[in-house]
Amino acid sequence: MGVLKKIVLAAGALATAGIGETVYFYNRTMKRGNARTDRTVKMSGTDWEKYYPLMEERKKFVMAKPHQDVYLSSFDGLKLHATYFPADRTIGERNRIVICFHGYTGEGLSNHVAIARYFLKRGYAMLLPDARAHGGSEGEYIGFGCLDRKDALGWINWAIQECGEDVGILLHGTSMGGATVLMTSGLELPANVKGIVSDCAFTSPKEVFTHVLNKMYHLPAFPAIQGADFLNKRLAGYGMDECNARREVKKAKVPILFIHGSADTFVPCSMCHEIYESCRSPKQELIVEGAGHAESYYKDMEAYENALTEFERRIGI
Repeated sequence: MGVLKKIVLAAGALATAGIGETVYFYNRTMKRGNARTDRTVKMSGTDWEKYYPLMEERKKFVMAKPHQDVYLSSFDGLKLHATYFPADRTIGERNRIVICFHGYTGEGLSNHVAIARYFLKRGYAMLLPDARAHGGSEGEYIGFGCLDRKDALGWINWAIQECGEDVGILLHGTSMGGATVLMTSGLELPANVKGIVSDCAFTSPKEVFTHVLNKMYHLPAFPAIQGADFLNKRLAGYGMDECNARREVKKAKVPILFIHGSADTFVPCSMCHEIYESCRSPKQELIVEGAGHAESYYKDMEAYENALTEFERRIGI
């Protein structure tokens, strides 16, 4: 066999392997059903078992409150689901609602049972959407904040219609939900949106998956990331770095509170610092020492709630 033919065959084998790697990676991470919660929990590195008793206690409190399923049609025709908790009108006189966006492979209600007590006891209404391709919402492809920010606008408008033109809105997001609210900050938002709280957000799906492949699996990002980007543009309608939280906060006008755990290995704390430095709106930052991914609230509940309370005071909600 000639040298040229060997080179051609080797190149073909590498290309085939690259295509296989891309399709495998894409199907595992970007499509509903294949992106599994147990795998995400394992990758996050956080020991959640020790918090289960607290979660169960909070769940009983939250589920005893009046709540209902609500639905919204997305900009591209998907039926989106959320759980709505009306405000307890016996607590204060302020008309305000917090819309909480969950993380990758999570669900609105189950992911917010712990922090919900803080908001409900302070007289907030709460809206807990399931992101597209998650929970009770339709969709095959995960939006990673890039599409979800448009869905967030829909939920903001729903909240104004439900709660009244004078309602003050706080956006809160964790992990992918944090990226969602930060990406939303770059859009033209109603004046009702008074502030944004981002907990352990990533900059973009491209950058966080590059980090995971390099640092956690010791694999090169090429060609999986580039191939997944190509596929996603055609199948899901967006590029994996098309919307980047670090870029979007440069256009932000709404005050933002950034929260991150110093020991986060899934979404490195350096991403939080990068986004914070790029942010052009009024901003605060809380780094919780020793907290892993999405663990900050559980690791230091007092510091987290104090930061929220101070942020609320500053933005006047």
